[in-house]
Amino acid sequence: MTVTVKEIFETMDYGPAPESAADALAWLVDQGARFGHFINGEFTAPGDGFDSKNPATGEVLATLSQATQSDVDSAVDAARKAQAKWSAAGGAARARYLYAIARLMQKHARLFAVLETLDNGKPIRESRDIDVPLAQRHFYYHAGMAQLMESELPDREALGVCGQIIPWNFPLLMLAWKVAPAIAMGNTVVLKPAEYTSLTALLFADICRQAGLPKGVVNIVTGDGAVGEMIVGADVDKIAFTGSTAVGRRIREATAGSGKALTLELGGKSPYIVFDDADIDSAIEGLVDAIWFNQGQVCCAGSRLLVQEGIAERFHTKLRARMDKLRIGNPLDKSIDVGAIVDPVQLTTISEMVAANTAGRMHQAQVAVPERGCFYPPTLIEGLAPSDALMQEEIFGPVLVSTTFRTPSEAVELANNTRYGLAATLWTENVNLALDIAPKLVAGVVWVNATNLFDAAAGFGGTRESGFGREGGWEGLSAYTKPKGNTKALEKVTGFSGDGAPVDAVDRTAKFYVGGKQTRPDGGYSKAIHSKSGALLGHVGLGNRKDVRNAVEAAAGAKAWSKTTGHLRAQILYYIGENLSARASEFADRIDRMTGKSQGAQEVEASIQRLFTAAAWADKYDGQAHGVPIRGVALAMKESVGVIGALCADEAPLLGLVSVMAPAIAMGNRVVLAASEAYPLAATDFYQVLETSDLPGGVVNILTGRHAELAEPLASHLNVDAVWSFSSSDLSAMIEEASAGNLKRTWVNNGLAMNWSADHSRRFLEAATEVKNIWIPYGE
Repeated sequence: MTVTVKEIFETMDYGPAPESAADALAWLVDQGARFGHFINGEFTAPGDGFDSKNPATGEVLATLSQATQSDVDSAVDAARKAQAKWSAAGGAARARYLYAIARLMQKHARLFAVLETLDNGKPIRESRDIDVPLAQRHFYYHAGMAQLMESELPDREALGVCGQIIPWNFPLLMLAWKVAPAIAMGNTVVLKPAEYTSLTALLFADICRQAGLPKGVVNIVTGDGAVGEMIVGADVDKIAFTGSTAVGRRIREATAGSGKALTLELGGKSPYIVFDDADIDSAIEGLVDAIWFNQGQVCCAGSRLLVQEGIAERFHTKLRARMDKLRIGNPLDKSIDVGAIVDPVQLTTISEMVAANTAGRMHQAQVAVPERGCFYPPTLIEGLAPSDALMQEEIFGPVLVSTTFRTPSEAVELANNTRYGLAATLWTENVNLALDIAPKLVAGVVWVNATNLFDAAAGFGGTRESGFGREGGWEGLSAYTKPKGNTKALEKVTGFSGDGAPVDAVDRTAKFYVGGKQTRPDGGYSKAIHSKSGALLGHVGLGNRKDVRNAVEAAAGAKAWSKTTGHLRAQILYYIGENLSARASEFADRIDRMTGKSQGAQEVEASIQRLFTAAAWADKYDGQAHGVPIRGVALAMKESVGVIGALCADEAPLLGLVSVMAPAIAMGNRVVLAASEAYPLAATDFYQVLETSDLPGGVVNILTGRHAELAEPLASHLNVDAVWSFSSSDLSAMIEEASAGNLKRTWVNNGLAMNWSADHSRRFLEAATEVKNIWIPYGE
């Protein structure tokens, strides 16, 4: 049927604009349409496996091999053998390879885009204009990072071998996010692409071979989730995972106590907030990109629409009309907006979740849905309550749920009413409102009057059950490096025993310090602390689960501390240091008597300096304005983590406590500190200093007792945001496993000693902050 120009102008319909798949299909045929794994620079012979299908048609594209334990072991062994030489080559040499990979990806950009669309089902416009260019950008950017490593990160080195597991929604882009920073810093990798979407990873392996990348630096094994479990359990130094929160939690439990570094980029239920002064038409176009981009199969999809009540009816009317104009169909057609769901299993999950909902009002786009293939129409469900299942659970499909709010404060409360914390979007023409709301949103990324903006220069990642760690930017590099230097095993530190009585017959039983007050232990048990000679120095309480609960509640109640200025926090820290200095000789004597050594004076002086250093950093540990390639800026703001529980060093009773406490509260955190188990009286003396230093109650809480009994309730408490352990009792495995409940951040010593005489303030400042990237486009 011939369509005239006049008829096109009358209907304003888009004509078909198909992209040819011939070259991509020819590439598959050239490989025999059967793939082995990419190990040690070569493709292995194809083995038993599974089909990779085009979700838009159901047609088989290629047959992939299911990796065995032997395959994974071979890949890890190849990566291990290559790592030392790759790291020793230097950043400048590594930069050349990353640059070559980026150039080859540019030269084969259309092949990557078409293959991605065939394999994943996303519209070719998205693959061509977003996924592939961003993947190239990551290799270009991290080539620069490799070049600068020796000068800008002189005290850091590669972790070693990194196991990387990526999802099916952005197969090539997730690969770039993981591989580029890892190899730039001198690591080698074993990567497992998603079972559904492995083809562009295998094409990337071919690109690595063309670039001459040394054998073993990049290894790719294919298969189902069992292969991912093999990588998690393999002899690797780091696991990087992007995927569901449920799987992320299992990985946290599986790696507990292994010493493996871990970053998790998990699920989300991101709010999309529209205020009554927003440009409604622009906000609706942004919403189309937020929820129907990649068929809603995006971890940071703006899947919860929050509209201010005064414009809600008009907004939803316009939105429904816009939905009915969306085009759904063949993803290789450049005029298509919504492509295919990745697999029938995922399509069934979406359909069942929507069918189970009985609340609100549903509107599905009045568009023709192809009968063949995995397609689901764009869907809007209005009028849900915050507690409704679809407002809380990640659907991972083209389904938008909506509710309304009246005031900005209510919008923030609704937005944060989720267990996730990955991303958020807000629309307003009022810059004051935007910059007031953005920092209040619990999210690793906030977009203002835009959505789904990404760049290699700006880290991406979440908080809460959206995981921890960042991908991209300077902040993302820390996850692929470690401090240089060797560490030694930490020996268990125990106090002295004795049977002496106080010489003046005066009872000295130190209490806990909770909520700015001295409190008695819940259990009513105490422990005697003796000097080396056996003299009784005093008693301390033995804390239990209820004491931890009380301390965490006090810390949570002091959240106003996080909103104070760095200047105010600095003044209080200086004041604490001054007051400690006034009692320096007393503290030094106490430390010497408890430890039986003569290092007390040096420890007190070092503690005073740590307080002054933290005070100095309180208003200077700034974020950055990232140079992202848009007309706008991405502000990397450093925010407090929240409530931090810490098991303090046994061997340095005052310095170990102050080194943890000072940077943490300098950044606006509140802390629950378990004092040195062996020598706790320095901590109980120290809270007398805190009481006279204008520190608000609840900011610092101090417990005493057995670390093994305090660690588990701290690590499992859902209102604790991070747990650190420097105890001489190696509790690392238990803490990391217990932390999986709310996926809190952990920093554990794995039984290795830390030199407390050295100033580690920068490491503590980094651990005490989260980076939130706020994207602010500008211009008319």
